[in-house]
Formats: sequence, C-alpha cells, structure tokens
Amino acid sequence: EGFLSSIESFKGVEHIVLLSQLFVYRASSGIQAIMKNNQRKIAEKDESVLMASGIPYTIVRAGMLQKTPGGTQGFSFEEGCSASGSLSMEDAASLCVEALEVVPQARFTFEVVNGGEKVSDWKECLTRLIGKTE
Repeated sequence: EGFLSSIESFKGVEHIVLLSQLFVYRASSGIQAIMKNNQRKIAEKDESVLMASGIPYTIVRAGMLQKTPGGTQGFSFEEGCSASGSLSMEDAASLCVEALEVVPQARFTFEVVNGGEKVSDWKECLTRLIGKTE
C-alpha cells in the first residue's frame, strides 16, 4: 500500500521527510522496469499522498541506494542526477536526519547522489537548496 497510505495517522505532525527513489524506478527499462513497476507505483503513491496532505514536507529523491560506507564521498544536487547516480545508504540516512532540522514553509523536493560537493554545514546547504526552489 505504501508507507503513507494512511495520512490521517499523521495528525499533529509538523514536518515529514520522505526518502524516495521514484526517479530510479522511472528510469528503469526492459526487464528491470517490469520488476520495479510495483516499487514505482508505491513511490508515486507515497509522494502523491504526501503532496496532498497539507503537511510541510521534504522529499529527498535519491539515486540508487548502495551498501557503501557513508561520509567518504561528496554529493551532487543537480536536477536529473537521481535517475542515473547512486547514493550510499549511510549518506541517505544521515541526510534525512539533517533534513529534519530544516523545515520548509510548505514543500521542498530535491535530488541527491554521491558526487563532488563536500557539505560541512547541512543547515546552510538545505536552506540554499530550498531557496532555489522557491
């Protein structure tokens, strides 16, 4: 059904951070697309439910999640990067925790993969990214 199938249970929540791989699933082709079709539908539903909820949210659209050590690579936040790049699971988890501290006015969605940009101040980085989307 998806993680957010029952948004009613989130009454009183002031901010939701959702890690999504929607663009990874959409970029799949051939047999891989068939295998990931259900995952794509669940990701689409989760994002749609969240967008319609009225709760301020941050959607982190990550590239393919990899079981590699976190904290050793930089990041890329370029549009379209999540369809073809990858992100350490540890980096994804850390980023989601950091995103909890930066609450957007209403909605905020960005893409991220491991890349060349080193981030030492996540609050400044996320605030800058929010400013680009407003």
